[in-house]
Amino acid sequence: MSENKGPHVPGPGNSVDSVKFVYDFTEGNKDLKDLLGGKGANLAEMTNLGLPVPPGFTITTEACKVYLDSGEEPPALRDEVSAHLDALEKTMGKKLGQADDPLLVSVRSGAKFSMPGMMDTVLNIGLSDKSVQGLAKQAGDERFAWDSYRRLIQMFGKTVLGVDGELFEDALEAAKAAKKVTVDTELEAADLKKLVTKFKKIVKTEAGRDFPQDPREQMDLAVKAVFDSWNGDRAKLYRRQERIPHDLGTAVNICSMVFGNLGPDSGTGVAFTRDPASGHQGVYGDYLQNAQGEDVVAGIRNTVPLAELETIDKKSYDQLMQIMETLENHYRDLCDIEFTIERGQLWMLQTRVGKRTAGAAFRIATQLVDQGLIDEAEALCRVNGAQLAQLMFPRFDEDAEVAQVGRGIAASPGAAVGKAVFDSYTAVKWSRSGEKVILIRRETNPDDLDGMIAAEGILTSRGGKTSHAAVVARGMGKTCVCGAEELEVDTKRRRMTVPGGHVVEEGDLISIDGSSGKVYLGEVPVVPSPVVEYFEGRMHPGADDADELVEAVHRMMAFADRKRRLRVRANADNAEDALRARRFGAQGIGLCRTEHMFLGDRRELVERLILADTEDERQESLKALLPLQRQDFVQLFESMDGLPVTIRLLDPPLHEFLPDITELSVRVALAESRQEPHENELRLLQAVHRLHEQNPMLGLRGVRLGLVIPGLFTMQVRAIAEAAAERRSAKGDPRAEIMIPLVGTVQELEIVREEADQVIAEVEATTGTSLKLSVGTMIELPRAALTAGQIAEAAEFFSFGTNDLTQTVWGFSRDDVEASFFTAYLEKGIFGVSPFETIDKDGVGSLVKLAAKAGRATRPDLKLGVCGEHGGDPESVHFFHEVGLDYVSCSPFRIPVARLEAGRAAVTSQGSDHR
Repeated sequence: MSENKGPHVPGPGNSVDSVKFVYDFTEGNKDLKDLLGGKGANLAEMTNLGLPVPPGFTITTEACKVYLDSGEEPPALRDEVSAHLDALEKTMGKKLGQADDPLLVSVRSGAKFSMPGMMDTVLNIGLSDKSVQGLAKQAGDERFAWDSYRRLIQMFGKTVLGVDGELFEDALEAAKAAKKVTVDTELEAADLKKLVTKFKKIVKTEAGRDFPQDPREQMDLAVKAVFDSWNGDRAKLYRRQERIPHDLGTAVNICSMVFGNLGPDSGTGVAFTRDPASGHQGVYGDYLQNAQGEDVVAGIRNTVPLAELETIDKKSYDQLMQIMETLENHYRDLCDIEFTIERGQLWMLQTRVGKRTAGAAFRIATQLVDQGLIDEAEALCRVNGAQLAQLMFPRFDEDAEVAQVGRGIAASPGAAVGKAVFDSYTAVKWSRSGEKVILIRRETNPDDLDGMIAAEGILTSRGGKTSHAAVVARGMGKTCVCGAEELEVDTKRRRMTVPGGHVVEEGDLISIDGSSGKVYLGEVPVVPSPVVEYFEGRMHPGADDADELVEAVHRMMAFADRKRRLRVRANADNAEDALRARRFGAQGIGLCRTEHMFLGDRRELVERLILADTEDERQESLKALLPLQRQDFVQLFESMDGLPVTIRLLDPPLHEFLPDITELSVRVALAESRQEPHENELRLLQAVHRLHEQNPMLGLRGVRLGLVIPGLFTMQVRAIAEAAAERRSAKGDPRAEIMIPLVGTVQELEIVREEADQVIAEVEATTGTSLKLSVGTMIELPRAALTAGQIAEAAEFFSFGTNDLTQTVWGFSRDDVEASFFTAYLEKGIFGVSPFETIDKDGVGSLVKLAAKAGRATRPDLKLGVCGEHGGDPESVHFFHEVGLDYVSCSPFRIPVARLEAGRAAVTSQGSDHR
């Protein structure tokens, strides 16, 4: 084996001409994914382990980057490829495409991160009108040779020359129909010869050129096609969906062909070392006799379970089981394996750490800890908040009266309900109109990706757990049922016929259960997830399947809680939400929005406050609101006894408490036309006009209300202080924090703070209670962040309101822009993800860092938190940990996600080498 001295990549002092662009499989290893891509790195690793890997070599991602940047391959690449091809030919004892005994190769993509089916592959490179004869003679099987040749022309025509793949499929279907057979394996050599002739005519007509007969030209064109496929529409869409960087490029793997289509003693398959859907140990995968690898993942022929290979070929089965154990122990994780058996000889074509469902991720992580393969810190890095959120989704009610019409393979769990659609275009169109849809196909292919993203779930009548639909759905956390053979899917007529003859037309409601594989007519009711029941305290770890998952979640959460530095609070405005948040693990309330307390039955009191013409009327309204506010806070303090409760004083513009201007105008006009009394409505309408602002979110709101409406904030502060005093007299432990919103300058805060301190002192004197209430502010304006050092002089804590901070930094009105142009920005790659979903580290995040540093420079003990919805976003939680905040706050149902991610952030920040 060649000594691996590490990659030689472009850098200071290195010209492109001096860079090594091609590596033999014997030169790399699994840690070179950046350079060799995941497939190439893992082929090299398996070669190093002495496993049966067909010889080959990898063209690096650096070559791809040069090609994509310049439009041309690196000048040195052709010579490097030639040298490695010469070495491969010597190893194999035959030359690429030679007439008598041809060497054939596959050309396959392989990016750093797995992108199943999104980029291009071409098999059987080297076959031509001459070499097909030699292959037939050498193999002693004319049918096999012509089958391999028709596959090459079909894949090459579609992938490299851009010919519509349906043309080849239609010709193949016509050949089967003429022969009166249903599967391609029943076509004979003579049929396949005719098909090759037909395929070549299609290429000539559609591509304007003959199918190339020169094997090196075939290989070079295929390599360029793989490079180009990195920027194909489906690959870019998949990367946006999975948040994979667009500048990585793909490697290209050139591997000597081994053939699974040589007869019944040959075949191809995909195997998992554990069930990727459940995480359970066992024999999982699919096998297809007399087939090439693309037949399995494409789902065009139904496979047999991998366990049946033991009966078909015991020797290969036993060898495969041993290799799978070796790979799992070596990678210390679930491995996804592609293999081919050529006349009884097992060959390994790929391995990678396999995609898995959310439930499988938690189960496998704890299993590997128990087996001693990984420690708890590594296990915590194998799960994430997005997976935990999936586990909290509802599931179908097993006791409901349902109409089950079919059952397939449970490929990716979840309970999905939607209208049946039969193509991706319709799925996207209906989804954008607000409809929930289920995408139904015979089998999916990479061109269906946009429809799969839009759909609630995917249902196919063909394929298994390793089909394209299953693999992509699991990666996206999308519900999927595959291989429901009893369902007859007619995509052209847009209908599905179920057993008994019932027809499901496009637009009909169906439900699919990705955990059981069951398919139902209509909408099936859902019930809470067992994981939610666990967090609610209604389920405890046990022995059955649901409890096994709960046990795994419980263990990961317990470890995350032990490791995390960030505390997790809740955004909650009433006792009910506060109690739920506490059950979910909240360590206090980080945001209580007091405006929510002024709605409903109290709206009339707020209207009276707004309409007040005199100081006496205003004071009367505030006096009426005071006891109601006090009782609100008593209940909150009781629910969160012993934990901090951060209460934001009134924030939104006053017009939000008044009726809609259009609705009010209609009421006034109707009253006038009927000559009915309408004095109050008229006063309200005048108030609405008086308070009207062109941009109310940048107008009279937040601290500005407290400064221009005398007594408003002091009423709220008094209610907080009196509620805290009442709880203390009842032997409670209230820990109130008063938060002033929308501060832009320290002078605003100083004025409000002085008034608040005076009110608190009065309540302390009246009740004889020491309250120790802290006063702080929200940092939600750029100026507040830039002057945080000054503001910290008057604030005991900062809470970053990242929702408004994002709006003001970007100049976005969230309610408007998300519906108007965010979709275009995401599609064009301007956003990788909405800045309202995950914090914009470069812009908004820079202000958070600056304010945190400046604030603590002024006041070292300054408490720092975040209360925007970013507080529950997994990626954002890691950022807040890095910045050094003390806590995050989010909605109650996101608290478990934030707890888990806070633990993961602590582990990863310690510099552990975790994948």
